[in-house]
Amino acid sequence: MESSILGTLADDGTATVTVHGEIDFSNADELAQRLRAAVADWSPTTVRVDLAQASFIDSTGLGALIEGYQAADGAGVRYIVVNPTDGFRRVLTVTGLTEFFGLTESNANAETQEEAAQATGT
Repeated sequence: MESSILGTLADDGTATVTVHGEIDFSNADELAQRLRAAVADWSPTTVRVDLAQASFIDSTGLGALIEGYQAADGAGVRYIVVNPTDGFRRVLTVTGLTEFFGLTESNANAETQEEAAQATGT
């Protein structure tokens, strides 16, 4: 079975872990392991968790995101969650994790502007 959690390392030293589909008890351990491995194996400057293609998260998924944060924080690595759907943003806001994961409103706008600039080459 192909993983729905992919990790990549960019030339600028940023590790991105991209989630496709659901984050629940069936794959939360895989997500946590992938996040810890990104920190340990690549020593990135930043770990980005891209949720643009994620459709659902439960409490075990939130726990995996927190484990990733703890691994990054322990290594002095910046950790941010990007591209959450409105539903994900509500869950993270209700649980008090929005700012914890670097999801301030200005950060969300900056991410959107950065991606638009990359898409247009400006």
